[in-house]
This record gives sequence, structure tokens and C-alpha cells, in this order.
Amino acid sequence: MSPILVVQHEGDCPPAWFGTWMTEAGAVLDVRRPYAGEDLPADLTGHSGMVVLGGSMNALDESATPWLAPVKALVREAVGARVPMLGICLGHQIATDALGGQVVRNRAGTQRGLLIIGWNNAVAGDPVFGTRPLAAAHWNSDIAHVPPDGATVLARAESGEIQVLRFGETAWGIQSHPEVDERVLQAWAEQEWAEVGTDNQAEVDDFLTRVVDEWDSLVAWWQPVAAAFAALCLAAPAQP
Repeated sequence: MSPILVVQHEGDCPPAWFGTWMTEAGAVLDVRRPYAGEDLPADLTGHSGMVVLGGSMNALDESATPWLAPVKALVREAVGARVPMLGICLGHQIATDALGGQVVRNRAGTQRGLLIIGWNNAVAGDPVFGTRPLAAAHWNSDIAHVPPDGATVLARAESGEIQVLRFGETAWGIQSHPEVDERVLQAWAEQEWAEVGTDNQAEVDDFLTRVVDEWDSLVAWWQPVAAAFAALCLAAPAQP
């Protein structure tokens, strides 16, 4: 098959388990790391899908993160050409902004924990999320606040924040991090502690313990999602 373009924004935000599960389902990944100087493709020619990963940067600050503008152009191309596209956390926010929605700082503060996914009836029959995974790891301060025109909210957190959007027939964004395990989360915690101190260490330790304890369930919920997205890409012709 033609590869799925994967945009990685930081060294400690890899495709991780989501990449593993897609590969196990038959996908080939073309991981681009613009933060390390790797070029992004000018368009999606030769690619059968696109995944935009997470990162600590602001989805709106195209000056500080100059590759955001070309990533947003690729998102718009994917949606317009019905190339399967999935945004994860920052990628969800990037897609929301690229398509005309609004991304803001969450007034409730940082979402960090293993949170229930509040699915609504619009997810019924969805080709990627129809299995309705029960929960996922969240670690974010910004949120998609206003969906783009034509987008459908598939899930909200108990406190009201958008968790999952369907942007088009074959395009989605999720605020959670289904790709990460406790090792990736520990690296994020250590980076945060180095920058702002360890006042939240007990909270983070409890979060990591819950991820370890629930790992088998997390795999059972999210591996089918990764496989379903890979299947869409396998079935989609590469952009000519």
C-alpha cells in the first residue's frame, strides 16, 4: 500500500502504540519530523492517509512553530480530497483551526488523567469510532472550543469539552492520547517537572498507575480504532 503520512512534532511525542497497531494492521508509515529538520511533503501525492500527532506547542502559533502552516494546508487537502486523516491532541487542535474552528486555552486548566469518553448518538456506525472506546489518557491545556462548520461532535468530556470531532466523511480529531503508555507519559512528566517543579507529582503518579492497571483494557479499546483507521487507508487510493 501507499504510506500513511505521520507528522511528529516533538521527539517525545511519537506514534507509539497507535503506530504499532496501524503497522500490525498492514499500514506503512511515512513519519516526518519537521522539528528535526525533515521536510514535509508539498502535498499528499503518493499517500493514502494522514495522522497528525500531539505536542506541547500552541496550535495557533505559526511563528514559533513554522511547519504548522504547511501541516494545516495538508489537513485541508486531506479533507477536501477525502484522504483519511486523524488528528491526535495537538493534531486535533491543528485540524480544528485549519478548517475554521476555534482553539482556546481550557479555562478549567490542564486536563490530565484517564478520562471517560462521553460518546453521543452521532458516533453510531462511525467507521473508526463506532466501537466507542470507554476511556483514554488525556494531557492537554488547549482544547477545540468551536467546531469548524460542518463538523460533528462525537464525544464530550463530563465537564463539556469536545473530545472527538468528525470533520468530514473520512477525517477525525481526538483530544485524547490513545497512543501512549506509562513510559511516554513519564517522559512528559519529567519534562514538565524540569520546567515548573514537582508540585503535581502525586497526581501524575496516580495517573501513571491507573494507565498501568488499565493497560489491557486500553489496548482492547483502542487497537481496533487504529486498525479501523488503517483499513480505511488501505482501501483508499493514494493521491495521484
